[in-house]
Amino acid sequence: MEVRVSAGQTTKGALRHVLGHLLTPLLMCIGMGLAYLGAFHAPEPHDLRVDIVGTGPRTQVLAQTLHDKGAGALDVRTVPDRQTATTALRDQSSSGAYLPGTPGHTPELLVASAASDTSAMAVEKVFTKVAAAQDQPLKVTDVAPVASGDPTGQGVFFLLVALSIGSYASVAVIGGAGAALPMRIRALLAAGMSLVVSLIGTVFAGPLFHLVDHGLGGVWALSWLYSAGILLIGVGLHTFLRRWTTLGLMVLFVMLNFTSSGGIYRPELQPGFFGSLHAFWNGAGFVEGVRGHVYFDGHALGRNVLVLALWLLAGAALIALAGLTENRRGRAGAATPVEKAQVEEEMEEAVGV
Repeated sequence: MEVRVSAGQTTKGALRHVLGHLLTPLLMCIGMGLAYLGAFHAPEPHDLRVDIVGTGPRTQVLAQTLHDKGAGALDVRTVPDRQTATTALRDQSSSGAYLPGTPGHTPELLVASAASDTSAMAVEKVFTKVAAAQDQPLKVTDVAPVASGDPTGQGVFFLLVALSIGSYASVAVIGGAGAALPMRIRALLAAGMSLVVSLIGTVFAGPLFHLVDHGLGGVWALSWLYSAGILLIGVGLHTFLRRWTTLGLMVLFVMLNFTSSGGIYRPELQPGFFGSLHAFWNGAGFVEGVRGHVYFDGHALGRNVLVLALWLLAGAALIALAGLTENRRGRAGAATPVEKAQVEEEMEEAVGV
């Protein structure tokens, strides 16, 4: 018996198919809006550590006054001398140090813009008002300036963006077009692509845009760890998420990652949710690792390398689990026409993103 499919039925089926796929960009729109606007739309300091340099009642009164007026915005402490204040800035436990004016000397503010230019600006705004109340100009001294090729101090963040896109876009190709390949081959492709992506990032950071003026080998190593973690996690997740892999990776490595990395605003200027992610998310590990390596004599570098290594290990574990799952499913050696169509759709969605 012959079954005929009308043009109306074909159109209805195609429309239902398109509407189903339009759910992905709508979820991306909602997710990006919630993440970016939630993290960046109204930066306000909270518990922003600043130091007042000096001893005696006058210093204590100034510190207590600022702390009370800040109403939780500032965590004001006193330190005995300039050297102690500089050390706190260089180990990134403080965002600024104010030296009150004395006869013959104007007030001075110490900052470390390499740790975060936006935090330095927030501190400068506070103490400009303090100095103005004393009818004195404020001298600002940067104890850890950024490289000349990165005047805003945000170049490392945009390097993170480039590495992330190169990594998660590669997942769609390896997981989709390479779906018929054994998992071990896909894992090797992921490792190879992470090497290529990290080398491209290193060229961006060094000879092309001069985002850093030394320590380029360390920047490459951190870039490779970061990229390899994303690729292995993505290829592993593809076995389970299929066409939702791109959305899943965008949630993990764009929406939650860029916003918590500290590349634009550090946790002290963000809502608590994103500030808490900063402690263990891989983007923060990369950004803070590069900053520590390049500008702060390796301070906290080991911790940030550990963060990236744990994400890499999570990716390796997912690859192993995905391989076992595929073996249990008894995957066929060649893709069916339906699977091929799904692969093409998935890659088109990924490229569009």
